[in-house]
Amino acid sequence: MRWPDARLRAMVLALALLAGPATAADAPATPALSASAVMQAASAVEADPQLGGFEKGRTLKFKTRGSQPKDDDVNWWINLFKSLSFGLRLVVWLVVAALFILALLRLRDWLKRSGPAAVQAPDAPTHIGSLDIRPESLPDDIGRAARHLLEQGALRPALSLLYRGALSRLVHVHGVPIRAASTERDCLQLAAARLQPAPQAFLAELVSAWQAVAYAHRELPHDDAAQLCLRFEAAMAPPAGARA
Repeated sequence: MRWPDARLRAMVLALALLAGPATAADAPATPALSASAVMQAASAVEADPQLGGFEKGRTLKFKTRGSQPKDDDVNWWINLFKSLSFGLRLVVWLVVAALFILALLRLRDWLKRSGPAAVQAPDAPTHIGSLDIRPESLPDDIGRAARHLLEQGALRPALSLLYRGALSRLVHVHGVPIRAASTERDCLQLAAARLQPAPQAFLAELVSAWQAVAYAHRELPHDDAAQLCLRFEAAMAPPAGARA
C-alpha cells in the first residue's frame, strides 16, 4: 500500500479543481484558499473511486531450485526401500554385496596386472611352441605343484611345468623378449641380458634337464629334479627393484 503517493495526488488534483481554468489575459483574481478547503477537496477526490483510493502492491518471492537439498527425493527412496518386504530387502542387499565383491576382484586383478612386477614384454606370446605360458594357466606356487607331480612319479609333467613356469616368468616378470618360435637356446641367450648369474645358472640347469627328459628320453635322478622344484621360486622371483 502506497498511501502517501495517492494522498499527494489527491491533494494536487483538488487544488487544480478548486483553482479552475485560467489564462494569463482574462483570469479573474482567485481568492486565497484555506487549508480546510484544500483538505475537504482532497477528501472528496480521495473518496471518488475513479480518482483516489489506495494503491496496493504485491511482493512475489521466488525460491531458487538449488537453494535447498532435495530431501524429498532422498525420502522417496528411503520410503520405497522400507515398503519392500523382508525377502526383497534381503535380495537387494545380496545384489549390492555381490557387486561390491566383484568390484574388489576387478580392482585386485587390475592392480596385479599394472603392478611394478608386471614388466611384460611388448607383444608377449601366449604360447611358446606348444607350451602355454599365460600366468593364469599356471599355479601360484609352481615349484610346489611340480614337486607334487614328481612325488606321484610324473617326472616329465613336473619338468614341463617347471619349464613353462620359467618361460612365463621370463616374459611376464623379467620382460625378456621371447617370441612364440624361440627355441630353448634362444630363450637362454635372451634371458642372459635380464637375469643375474644365479638365476641364469638355474635356468640353464632346468633347460638341460628338460631337454634330456623330453627329447633324449633319459631319466633324471629324483633328487636332482626335487632340487629344481625347491629352487624354482627363489630363482625365478621378480627382480629386487620390481618387488612390491
